[in-house]
Amino acid sequence: MNYVERYNNWLNNPYFDEDTKSELLSISGNKKEIEDRFYRDLEFGTGGLRGIIGAGTNRINRYVIRKTSQGLANFLTKNNKTVSIVIAYDSRHKSREFAQESACVFAQNNIKTYLFDELRPTPELSYAVRYLNCDAGIVITASHNPKEYNGYKVYGKDGGQLPLDLSNALLEEVNSIEDITSISTMDFDMALSKGLIKIIGAEIDHAYISYLKTLSVTKLDSAFLDSCRLIYTPIHGAGNKPVRAILKEVGFNNVYIVPEQEKPDSNFSTVKYPNPEDRAVFELAIQMAKEKDVEL
Repeated sequence: MNYVERYNNWLNNPYFDEDTKSELLSISGNKKEIEDRFYRDLEFGTGGLRGIIGAGTNRINRYVIRKTSQGLANFLTKNNKTVSIVIAYDSRHKSREFAQESACVFAQNNIKTYLFDELRPTPELSYAVRYLNCDAGIVITASHNPKEYNGYKVYGKDGGQLPLDLSNALLEEVNSIEDITSISTMDFDMALSKGLIKIIGAEIDHAYISYLKTLSVTKLDSAFLDSCRLIYTPIHGAGNKPVRAILKEVGFNNVYIVPEQEKPDSNFSTVKYPNPEDRAVFELAIQMAKEKDVEL
């Protein structure tokens, strides 16, 4: 199908929800926008998907998430009868929705799925893959991209990104699905009741923090811990709770959090985009550091 045919299919096919159709109707007179949304499928790269949130095959949405998850399910079950996967997500728009959508596709494929109860950082997902002995992990995130974006990152059995050969094999599975409307999902509550989706949280947090404490290169002096003053900012993301918990467990007693950036915020309201490589995102932290006279 060309992009016009794809657009009309999404607009008229009963498989697609009314909110999606309303969004597409709003661009009915904009040929350039329709073309951009439907001229291709959103590309699945080495680490996964990343794209602008919205309706269309070249956007990230619940249907593109379904297709990617079905491709991953096909990839994982090709040579394995019993498969499990763990899913985490960040503070971006629709992250929780996309995480649940993925879980429902896996449940339909009889894949045991562990889903975090709230947002978690990517390193904890990598740890959870190994802790739970899963075959793969997913994080719904677009890292440091602008607020309009979200993504779908896949991690292997070792908790790391897939090597090139496995990534290519997964890509083939995703691309082999030509009809999104052929993908079925299980109702979320039904999957929970059947035990195909299990909500996880505190147990993994405690295990992760305990493990991190064993990785300290040197034993920190208690006098240093008592006197050291530091500032942390999660930049509206997933690090707030776990980083603070780890610092407390290690023994840092004087930790200041940038209040304007403390809570999860899908709009990343205080920054242009949440890239920690950009000095601008730390302007509030630097200002606070001067006021508090901190070392780090």
